[in-house]
Amino acid sequence: MNSQQPKELHWFTSTYSGGDGGECVEVAADATAIHVRDSKEQGGPRLAFARSAWSGFVADLGRDRV
Repeated sequence: MNSQQPKELHWFTSTYSGGDGGECVEVAADATAIHVRDSKEQGGPRLAFARSAWSGFVADLGRDRV
């Protein structure tokens, strides 16, 4: 995980998120990483994931669970 924060990121929330400021996360991408932050604490801590790790995470979300 890289501790340096990119200067400009385009953040977005899921279309499944409500508009009432509930418990949501925002995601942004740059050339090397996917960044995640709490939508209520936009200036707070952020996580950065390698693109390959994020792709694996998203693929796993789509799998059927028993």
